[in-house]
Amino acid sequence: MATTLAEMVAKGQRKFAAKVPTMRANYDTAKPRAIQNYGALPFGPRTKQAYAAGIQGAVYTAPDPQKWARNWQAAMSR
Repeated sequence: MATTLAEMVAKGQRKFAAKVPTMRANYDTAKPRAIQNYGALPFGPRTKQAYAAGIQGAVYTAPDPQKWARNWQAAMSR
């Protein structure tokens, strides 16, 4: 078990980095579900069409585990 903040950061960063390869597939898989769920809301057809176009055109950006580690450590050190 991690006992220091540095150990906790290292463990979290390793776990986060291990998830990065599957995040893109999960993101792409969720797009149709997001469009369908938004479509069930009481917005007009133009708003729904604009949302769907935005989701379909969205480009996935992979997260940076090192940035996460820096930010998490800074937040936990306050």
